[in-house]
Amino acid sequence: MTNFLKKNLYKIGLMIFILIFPVLSLAADDGLTIKNPLKSQNIIDLIRTVLEGVIKIAMPVIVLAVIYCGFLFVAAQGKSEKLGDAKRALSYTLVGAAILLGSWAIAQLIVSTVQSL
Repeated sequence: MTNFLKKNLYKIGLMIFILIFPVLSLAADDGLTIKNPLKSQNIIDLIRTVLEGVIKIAMPVIVLAVIYCGFLFVAAQGKSEKLGDAKRALSYTLVGAAILLGSWAIAQLIVSTVQSL
């Protein structure tokens, strides 16, 4: 056990620093209160904010994945095994994009239905 602590003491200290420092810095403004960093006041706004953030991050990743799949097609040079890998990568990328956009569309549908009630 002591060898484990000796080897990983700096990792443990870094983890404690990473977990504790943001809480202390946020609490230093108003004493012991922590401010809400999100502008949402209810669950609907929170879900909308999270989904918009995920979409803003994921869309450039999807574009880069499609470009990478194009590179795989060019690098295959007609070899059937590499063409199969490129097709599989492209299909996974497109399915992931469809799931992402579908989740956003379903969330928008649910939000509009709940708000209309």
